[in-house]
Amino acid sequence: MSVIQRSRTGADRQVRDRQRTAERLLASSAKLSFDPLKDVDWSAAPLPGRYYCPPRHLSLYGTELWERLTEEQRIELSKHEVASIAGVGIWFEEILMQMLLRHAFDRDPTTAHVQYALTEIADECRHSVMFARMISWMGVPAYGPGRLSHELGRIFKATSTHSQTFGGTMYVEEILDAFQRELMNDESLQPLTRQVSRIHVIEESRHISYAREELQRVHLGPVRRRWEQLFIGLIVLRTTKSLINPRVYAAVGIDPRVGREAARTNPHWRAVKTELASKVIGVLDQAGLVGRTNRWLLRRAGVLAAAA
Repeated sequence: MSVIQRSRTGADRQVRDRQRTAERLLASSAKLSFDPLKDVDWSAAPLPGRYYCPPRHLSLYGTELWERLTEEQRIELSKHEVASIAGVGIWFEEILMQMLLRHAFDRDPTTAHVQYALTEIADECRHSVMFARMISWMGVPAYGPGRLSHELGRIFKATSTHSQTFGGTMYVEEILDAFQRELMNDESLQPLTRQVSRIHVIEESRHISYAREELQRVHLGPVRRRWEQLFIGLIVLRTTKSLINPRVYAAVGIDPRVGREAARTNPHWRAVKTELASKVIGVLDQAGLVGRTNRWLLRRAGVLAAAA
């Protein structure tokens, strides 16, 4: 078989694989999707004395500042940190929707692959509304990722490559998935945040499968791989640093600058981030998107152990 014939055979196999994956995900979407305006009880009041996420996932947990907080302040901090993470989720989902539209724009809309991309966009629209409604339900600000990350996102959504689109998607969706899986299974937490997490985890599992397989289909040369590693490292760094807006600390009487520094140097918070990101860092590594070019950025983001 000639090189050209082998290339065509490989391309045909990739098309068939994409179609099979998309058909499976479309069938799953038809069977199990949610309408958060109907499937979440937004009229329910928060239950007194319950955290909004596991305390161990809070950025100040284990610090001297944490020890000074009352139980009521700790619960209040959990509410604001969940809202901050949800705001970053909305920001990235808006970026992702635009990247998926760019992905679909150049492809045949009659294929299941493109139709699933459009289905995922519809999912992300609902998720963004769901997170926004949750923030309103909490009665806290929509913190967002901060001005710098917001403006960098404006550039990224317009210029991202295939690897950056699906690598960035994998990172954000996997780290939120790990966070929310623990949240939704903890019966001691607020029921509404558990239900929001459950809906997001179920639907995002399909998005993660779609992105993971797209990453595996691209083979990068050595120069291109280093370039993509650098950008993935920057995406991970900016996204991770944006998860907790420093303004959340003011809600419990802590100077935002003091709270940010305490979180930055908190070994427990770093360990939590490393734990939440461990699975997706492995996936990115398998796709050739972790290497010497970006390991220092991943360590700086707190998602890679110092010895890794």
